Amino acid sequence: MKTLEQLKSGQLAGAKELTLTVRLTDFPKEVYTLADSLERLDMTDNELSSLPDDFHCLKNLKILFLSNNNFTVLPSVLAKCPKLSMIGFRNNQINTVEENALPLTTRWLILTDNALERLPDSMGDLTLLQKCMLSGNQLTHLPTSMKHCENLELLRIAVNAFTELPKMLLELPKLSWLAYGGNPFCAKHPACDTPLKELAWNDLVLGKVLGEGASGLISKALYKGKEVAVKVFKGDITSDGLPEEEMDINISMGHHDHLVDVLARVTGHPEGKDVLMLELIPSSFFNLGLPPTLQTCSRDVYPEDFTLTLNQAIKILQGMADAAVHMHERGIMHGDFYAHNIMIDKEAKNILGDFGGASYYEPKEVKVRNALERLEVRAFGCLVEEMLLLSQNDRSDHQRREKLETLRDDCLNEKNEERPLFYTIHQRMGISKY
Repeated sequence: MKTLEQLKSGQLAGAKELTLTVRLTDFPKEVYTLADSLERLDMTDNELSSLPDDFHCLKNLKILFLSNNNFTVLPSVLAKCPKLSMIGFRNNQINTVEENALPLTTRWLILTDNALERLPDSMGDLTLLQKCMLSGNQLTHLPTSMKHCENLELLRIAVNAFTELPKMLLELPKLSWLAYGGNPFCAKHPACDTPLKELAWNDLVLGKVLGEGASGLISKALYKGKEVAVKVFKGDITSDGLPEEEMDINISMGHHDHLVDVLARVTGHPEGKDVLMLELIPSSFFNLGLPPTLQTCSRDVYPEDFTLTLNQAIKILQGMADAAVHMHERGIMHGDFYAHNIMIDKEAKNILGDFGGASYYEPKEVKVRNALERLEVRAFGCLVEEMLLLSQNDRSDHQRREKLETLRDDCLNEKNEERPLFYTIHQRMGISKY
């Protein structure tokens, strides 16, 4: 309430950012006093169901968050906002997006957890769209016009009503991160019922919280004197999909040196939640990258002073190529193949985690299998590009650097069918010796 009072009194004149979370039922016109300066407006967790027709007078607005409100129709006035590029309407009751309701400047669209059965054909006009979050709706298809969304890099369509994978997605030149689990066409991974050791919640001595993601809480624990990690799944839909899908993928993954091992299923959680006991990653490990920012949209960021040697960069890429071969041999696409999901230590030992966006595909369907694998190869290409940048000061081996640059270009090829498969990348990286 204090912020609203400050706004009304004029204390916020010239503000570029404004957050109003006070159970508003009507849009406060006082926001317009910031029309010349406001760039980011966050009105999450209110009870709004509409925006005024003159909302577009916020001429410098770039970022709008209206998640956890009561919208049933996406406000068409958004299309008139000249600079709006990031739009978030997660967890409303939106069932309608009218034609031309979105601005052509849209780069990042979040419509997770709504009631959409269809999207307008005008989606194809969003040629700047890079990131599109549509999980948790009732979509049965995507408009064919979306084949024109040639800058789309990350797409989430998990937990909808698709009876088949939209094939035109496999032809998008830049799509690199895709999650589609939890749809009617998705089979469960055949290995998800693999017998797994079970133990009781009460057999664990729970320690400190190590981290919290969209799908669950990870804590340190002791089991029979051994330090382990325990992940308690929240059970709610995330932007990537359903936690139970992630759990199935984790169980189906099998052992690999560059993946987090699942040790056991834990039963008897006091709130009945799904729980897995995982290998504990040593405290000497840290995240290779940081998640994309509002500015970078689909690409990870790194601390300004963070660098790698060429040897370290290659070691990381070798480990990730090895892990990718292992996953795709099992019909598993990670879907979130990013540096921020890779843990490394000072010697560049590396482990890939976070399977919240992972999806299963039938390895026998060769054409689709190869296209999906090559989609993830582009994500690997982005990682190669970033590792080259982080090691750019190391000019110790020009020949190896040139090989990496060629590999990067091959992986980033905008024609899906011309990218190498991970097995070929595996061979080119040499794995044991480049």
